[in-house]
Amino acid sequence: MTDDVRNIVLGVVAAGISATIGWLARTYLWRRRLRRKQGFFGLPGNSESLLVVNREAGRDGSVHRFDVFALLELSALIKDCGANAQIVWHDTAQQGFGERTEFCVGGPVSNRRMAAHLHSMLPGVKVNTDPEPGPDQGAFQIGSERYRMEPGAAEYVLLARLTAGEDARPVFLFCGQRAITNQAATRYLARHHEKLARKHGNGSFCLLLKVVNSQAYGPDVVELVADVTRAAQSAVPQARSSHRAAG
Repeated sequence: MTDDVRNIVLGVVAAGISATIGWLARTYLWRRRLRRKQGFFGLPGNSESLLVVNREAGRDGSVHRFDVFALLELSALIKDCGANAQIVWHDTAQQGFGERTEFCVGGPVSNRRMAAHLHSMLPGVKVNTDPEPGPDQGAFQIGSERYRMEPGAAEYVLLARLTAGEDARPVFLFCGQRAITNQAATRYLARHHEKLARKHGNGSFCLLLKVVNSQAYGPDVVELVADVTRAAQSAVPQARSSHRAAG
């Protein structure tokens, strides 16, 4: 074997070794990212999850198109984790939480299960469900702060990840003032889940998001208003009346 042939053979072997090492490194990093993603969503491979769907107000058995888009966003996340999803109506999901990861979409008016979750896990959140038009229609009350919507201009949505214990699977809430804000929250989660996992780990959190100018930009322009976890999880104290005796 001449020196030229030997150099060519050595070059081919070195290139093959480098390619193998690179492939192994990429595979390791991909698997590590997948495990982190599965841990954050509570979705190990081949696990089952629930997509709890609301019903569009005034229409029997139908789902608002923006909520359908939200379900598609969530379905892609679930598929990426190698998990499976079961879609159930909000008024038929009569089970506890913690055994399967749950994604609950819609406000408390159109989604009874959302109303139950807010009552039991986020008692500091109050939603104005009055059907009569007015400045406070659909407004969020979180602690002492009130967030009114301006339809098409400024609307709010809660994005929450809640757990009942270390071994319990999480419940994700997408509670918006309008259907388009539910889709905005699912898209925000899809884009920022790695950042959220680094900040919050696998613990609970509740974020208030603002959807800006949805009539022009749809669900794409979203601002993080605040992390309202503490206020949302703290029960609002009831007002007490006191009477002082006349002197």
